[in-house]
Amino acid sequence: MTKISLDQKLTAIQKYLNGEGSFDSIGKSIGVRKKIVQTWVAFYNEYGVDGLISTYTKHPLELKMDVLKYMSDTGASVLETAVKFRISSPSSIEVWRKTFREHGIDALNPKKKGRPSMKKQKKNTFIPGSQEDLQAENERLRAEVAYLKKLPCLNSRKRKITNQIKAQIISELRTSFSLSVLLKVTDIPRATYYYWVKNMKEPDKYNKTKEMIKEIYHSHKRRYGYRRITIELRKRGYQINHKAVLRLMNEIGLKATVRAKKYRSFKGDVGKIAPNILERNFTASKPNEKWATDITEFQMYGEIIAYSINKRPVFHLVYEMLQQGLGCLNDGDKPILHSDQGWHYQMRKYREILKQNKIKQSMSRKGNCLDNAVIENFFGLLKSELLYNEEFSSMDQFIEKLHEYIHYYNYERIKIKLKGLSPVQYRVQSSLAA
Repeated sequence: MTKISLDQKLTAIQKYLNGEGSFDSIGKSIGVRKKIVQTWVAFYNEYGVDGLISTYTKHPLELKMDVLKYMSDTGASVLETAVKFRISSPSSIEVWRKTFREHGIDALNPKKKGRPSMKKQKKNTFIPGSQEDLQAENERLRAEVAYLKKLPCLNSRKRKITNQIKAQIISELRTSFSLSVLLKVTDIPRATYYYWVKNMKEPDKYNKTKEMIKEIYHSHKRRYGYRRITIELRKRGYQINHKAVLRLMNEIGLKATVRAKKYRSFKGDVGKIAPNILERNFTASKPNEKWATDITEFQMYGEIIAYSINKRPVFHLVYEMLQQGLGCLNDGDKPILHSDQGWHYQMRKYREILKQNKIKQSMSRKGNCLDNAVIENFFGLLKSELLYNEEFSSMDQFIEKLHEYIHYYNYERIKIKLKGLSPVQYRVQSSLAA
């Protein structure tokens, strides 16, 4: 590749900053890859002209590990990390990461120039069957048993047994066994052990972040996963990557609740089936343009209820919900009301009410839950975040908690697709912007 002068680099950077081309087109014009132009721009923005002057140096082991640890902790990209540590060749970081994963920390040591030393290290060897040999074998076996006993305690969540976990166990067993024996039993290099020991002595810089994660997680009753918690953290001033939040949640054993299956109300054709007008186009340009409805059941103490607080999924159930919905309409609103082919929605009385209020009826295709994904999604959340996430002493308590959850869902529970806002917050913001 032709050597690029400093003036050529500056010209390329100015072209990009002035909007005269993309990384790709500018790179092609001077015969370099787009990633190289992207790197020049990033270093220029951070350090000015000085950032474009390459420095050829050997990077020590400590720096390489600091770089890899920073990427692991923050979730930063290779380019972001290269700029922070002022490593002019981001591809070097990729090589370090691959080398560390495949061969461990020792492989990151800078290679010495010249011929390798021919000297062999002296090993402690004992005559097979001698007393010294039996004692050494006995110590190794005892160390192996002690290591295996410690392992389940530190690895209770059945994570991968990392070198960090091994180093922690070695530190706990140092008073009972020699380091050389423990290193042999755990199969990690000496340098790797000392690296993690050094890091264990350093205070955890994420202590405050972990406490805030716990607070958000429990305040939302274990309903938030790492994506929503990341959004909440950023709202509170924590600049952190979602990958780092996921890693920290795994460390402290926090995980969002899972979903359950839903009730099916389809009983065949008992009335008129409406066409599928919605066709999975769930995007609306304004409030009351598209509605979705459905019925679910909660099996508790032998009784079945729906949100309109009925113990049986009768027609009055959907009629009452429809009346409540009509009360939310403004003058001129003519929404599409989408549902599945449940028998309630096929009834003549139900269809007449829709017609009187100029509401278009839309229905999913038979047995296709994806056509009504919006409401399916809500019921999945409702069951996993309320029904299976809490305990109820009575039906009255459940009904009270159900009302609380609907309010929480509308006013507090953030949605990533709504730019990190709750449904009500998003509706209010949209109304103000209109």
